[in-house]
Amino acid sequence: MDPVIVTNLILCLIILAMGIWEYIRTKARLELYIGVAFGLFAVSHLITLLGLAPGLTVPLIIIRLLAYLTVIYALYTAIAKKSKA
Repeated sequence: MDPVIVTNLILCLIILAMGIWEYIRTKARLELYIGVAFGLFAVSHLITLLGLAPGLTVPLIIIRLLAYLTVIYALYTAIAKKSKA
């Protein structure tokens, strides 16, 4: 097991949990989106740790792309909301 990937997986899961927790507590969507994005990154790290990455290159690209797009969307909506205020 690669310690860097294991560390990334653990941190992604913590961020996912924190995002869900904050959403439950405050209904703040920004935190939920960020948490979900890191949950997707966690899936990609888990696939890599399980040794399935070489056969799942295209799905991994899609998963990571969706994660990055989720973060971009979350930040865009936050910036747009602040510029309206």
